Amino acid sequence: MKNKILLAVIALCPILASAGGSIDFGAYFNDRTMRVDMFHCGDAQKETLSVDHIYVQGQWAGNPRRLIDPPDGGRYLVQVYGAADNQLIYRKGFDSYFGEYKTTEPAARGVTKTFSESLLIPCPKVCVRLEVALRDRQNRPQTLFKTEIDPGDIFIIRENLDPDVQVIEQVKNGEPGNHADLAILAEGYTAGEEGKFRQDLARFSTLLLGQDPYRTFRDRFNIYGLFKASRDSGCDEASFGQFKNTAVQAGFDSFGSERYLLSADNLAMRDIAAHVPYDTILIMVNHSRYGGGGIYNLYCTFTTDNQWSDYLIMHEFGHSFSGLADEYYTSAVAYNEFYPVGVEPLEPNITALLDPKNLKWKELVTKNTAVPTPWEKKAYEKMEKTYQKKRREMSDLIAARQRANAPRQEIEALQAESEAMSRRNGQEVNEFFGQSRFRGQVGAFEGAGYAAKGLYRPMLDCLMFSRGLRPLCKVCEQAVIRTIQYYSE
Repeated sequence: MKNKILLAVIALCPILASAGGSIDFGAYFNDRTMRVDMFHCGDAQKETLSVDHIYVQGQWAGNPRRLIDPPDGGRYLVQVYGAADNQLIYRKGFDSYFGEYKTTEPAARGVTKTFSESLLIPCPKVCVRLEVALRDRQNRPQTLFKTEIDPGDIFIIRENLDPDVQVIEQVKNGEPGNHADLAILAEGYTAGEEGKFRQDLARFSTLLLGQDPYRTFRDRFNIYGLFKASRDSGCDEASFGQFKNTAVQAGFDSFGSERYLLSADNLAMRDIAAHVPYDTILIMVNHSRYGGGGIYNLYCTFTTDNQWSDYLIMHEFGHSFSGLADEYYTSAVAYNEFYPVGVEPLEPNITALLDPKNLKWKELVTKNTAVPTPWEKKAYEKMEKTYQKKRREMSDLIAARQRANAPRQEIEALQAESEAMSRRNGQEVNEFFGQSRFRGQVGAFEGAGYAAKGLYRPMLDCLMFSRGLRPLCKVCEQAVIRTIQYYSE
């Protein structure tokens, strides 16, 4: 039955045959990658971009037949025009580290920060104009930055890569241009833990390609492991007062959110990833604590040795690979009004339901299902409010005891209690939704995108909503299939 449903979803996905089809790749580009390193600076009210360095690196990973990304994904757009003919020859949407920072409370107070970010484009043969557009509060693209690039510029860097990075071809199905190319980076693995990295790489690669819809399209993926030894094992845990010297300096507590795990060392990450052609980066963090993060067309992170690690990679990869939104809304996050009121979100799997008769996934709605769709919302929120309060208290206690250098036995006992509490909550959520009369229906269920009111998700439960290695909802599944097609057809 599952396969029949998946085939039906595939049939609904438009193959993006026209995207970039009119652009002659060979006329404008070499089969190499141009990496433009940028400084992204500002606060909630203002932001600026400036060029740091430009590199020419390895083979271009993107699909040469898909040069013009559909314009409905990402809060930013990188756009490349031929300088002589003003022809749009490349466009891709993305989200950024700074884009998340500017929604936080420090940014709202005017605290200016600078982030290193990189734009990847096919290496041009001709002089081009590179532009970055930012979507305004109504999601209308506005030009933020522009510069001209002469590919013959003597200051464009063409240097040898770091010889200390090992490349492991974990899954190789064909040429980069018609496959989705994933680079999985080792983070927090010492030289003595290379064997563990290889085991983890094999485990999570098998897991990812064993879940629908990736399983159906598994022959369209290449997966590379990239190992650079870290001096220390693990990663930074600022709230615990612990810092590690690691390959890409990943750390918990990003933007003050205890479980949000990101890497701020963009240059180190890009230098390692440059050893292979890649469409997307996954940072595999050698740690037992629950943590991860995912930013569209930037990267995702996940920890390897937590009871929820299988869920973490699949959930966070949904963000970075296909631009899926978080559908949950009861957990604390660092953002302020991440989705402006009264504006339809860009992400395919949540909606502000401004026009219920034209719901963005209306072709998937279950027959005779009301839109918006009533569900057992109050009972769910009561259950989750109780758990989230206990979880925060336990997390604060563990952090305080860690900073106080409490005995290791005490810390481990608290961590075990926290994990057991998380496991019980997961079971309660499964039982709750298993008993709902709306289980399996596609509609518009209020509560999504960190908001209890005003945002809606397609189904009661989904990989993007609650913890556990559960299926994607039908809308998310369709979005993933479109992404795979974009890279591989």
